Amino acid sequence: MKQGFDITKILQLLPHRYPFVLIDRVLSISPGESIRALKNVTINEPFFQGHFSDRPIMPGVLILEGMVQSAALLLAGPMSKEERDRVCFTGMDGVRFRQPVVPGDQLIFEVATIKQRSRVVKMSAAAFVDSKRVAEAKIMALTGGEI
Repeated sequence: MKQGFDITKILQLLPHRYPFVLIDRVLSISPGESIRALKNVTINEPFFQGHFSDRPIMPGVLILEGMVQSAALLLAGPMSKEERDRVCFTGMDGVRFRQPVVPGDQLIFEVATIKQRSRVVKMSAAAFVDSKRVAEAKIMALTGGEI
């Protein structure tokens, strides 16, 4: 298990930029095996203006995006920039939302590789707030080569 890294390294590895960077810090990573990443959820997030102004709730699709960005960071380690640019997320199964995520929460994303065969990778992903599972999914990706 390697120590994590900060937003500077995250921005080197992901193509996302404001307002779509949904990872603030990588807490720990075991290359090719697992990752723990963090997202601080604040009222300043632009999506809270419309989701919903009287009861702000983080959209589930953005929680999933945080899990996918964590998965991308897990896969990025041994890849060149050209290979990272060709990673394609191909599907999600078993998506479940268990409780709302609201301003002030700290999301912890945990992603682990289930299996990898050739260029296809299947991963389990979960999001936690205060050690409670708030969302989960299985994520599939196609790495390297032509898409």
